[in-house]
Amino acid sequence: MAKQAMPMWDMDLSKMFSEMKLPTVDMDAVMSAQRKNIEALTAANKLAFEGMQAVARRQADVMRQMMEEMSGMISDMMSTGSPEEKVARQADMAKKTFERILANMKELAEMLSKSNTEAADVINGRISESLEELKAMAHKK
Repeated sequence: MAKQAMPMWDMDLSKMFSEMKLPTVDMDAVMSAQRKNIEALTAANKLAFEGMQAVARRQADVMRQMMEEMSGMISDMMSTGSPEEKVARQADMAKKTFERILANMKELAEMLSKSNTEAADVINGRISESLEELKAMAHKK
C-alpha cells in the first residue's frame, strides 16, 4: 500500500506560529476597562435600587393617605343629611378619589421611569466609553 502524501502533517506548526505576528493585549487596559464596567453596573444597580425604594416609600404614603381619607369619607357618609345630599357627596368623593388614584399612579410611573432612565444612562455612558477605549487601543496598534 502506498503512503499518501499529506503535506499538512509535515508542517512545522511551531515555526509557523512563531513567524505569525499576533497582536499583543494590554492586560492593564483590559483590567481597567473591566473595573470601569463593574463600577458602572454597580452605580446603575444602586440607582435602580434607590428608585425602587423611593417608589415603595411613596406607595406606602399613598396607602396611608387613602386609608385616612376613606376613614373620613365613611364618617362623612354617616353624617346627617337627605339621601340626595348623601348620594351627591358619594359621587363627589368617588370622583375625587378616582382623580387622586390616577394622579398617584402617574406619579409612581414617572418615578419608575426616571429611575430606569438614570440607570440606563449610566450603562449607555459606559458602553460609549468602552467603545472609545476599544477604538483608541486599535489605533495604538
